[in-house]
Amino acid sequence: MFILGGLAVLAVAAALVLNAFRSNLVFFFTPTQVANGEAPKNRTFRVGGMVKEGSLQRSAMVINFVVTDTAKEVAVQYQGMLPDLFKEGKGVVAQGKINADGQFVAEEVLAKHDENYMPPDAKHALDQAAAAKAAQSVKP
Repeated sequence: MFILGGLAVLAVAAALVLNAFRSNLVFFFTPTQVANGEAPKNRTFRVGGMVKEGSLQRSAMVINFVVTDTAKEVAVQYQGMLPDLFKEGKGVVAQGKINADGQFVAEEVLAKHDENYMPPDAKHALDQAAAAKAAQSVKP
């Protein structure tokens, strides 16, 4: 009886831990993946790439900008203070959800911290987009 009770308690504890882990897990998507509909609709995720030149617009406390991986773009809306190192043409990772209008609404914006750094996921996304773009331009 004690063994079965212990196993039941252990199973419930494991299920609770796994559920908490799953609900706090945030995946990274590239602008190409978001544009292709691969990102979750009602769940928080991260999108990363470069801030498109000329896309930054500020009105009151609402900031709009575009994140690109050179192949596709994602419009981002953010309300709050941007990091000091946030600039157009630089690497960025934004965390948030896609709203009913299809726009990405960020809850958090992370910018690179020095001239030589870009988040690894964003760097990988840019490299993949550049390779895909080069492959498309080579096809007849």
